[in-house]
Amino acid sequence: MAGVRRRDRRGRGLRGPLAPPQAPISRTRAERFDDLVEDEVRRLGARWERELAQVEFTVAEVPDVEPWFDGPVPLGQTVPGEGGRPVRIVVYRRPVEARATGERELGRMIRDLLVEEVADLLGLSPESVDPSYDSPDD
Repeated sequence: MAGVRRRDRRGRGLRGPLAPPQAPISRTRAERFDDLVEDEVRRLGARWERELAQVEFTVAEVPDVEPWFDGPVPLGQTVPGEGGRPVRIVVYRRPVEARATGERELGRMIRDLLVEEVADLLGLSPESVDPSYDSPDD
């Protein structure tokens, strides 16, 4: 069966991708979200490089919450470093995407969320971490 080709009911076979893999349109929603987080981390890292050198930024689909949990689902979380592990700032993709109404608002929410988490970690106000915090303009 090594040479068997699968065909659809019209005998055409499998079609190739609609766009080349390097085209922005071919990226999944999760990959685009990861790119937005990475861009924001890079931007914050340029200003706070020394303070954030030992901080790991990650993206998770959803937070682990107990079945009895009653309250708003968190958008992000700072996990303390234990046992030689670095402090982690986690952004939860699905809750953030569910609250954003478009790509522009998604980027703004990621920016504000990361600024708030970094400010909390450093013991500063969000405005001192990023002067553009909570501003509607990008």
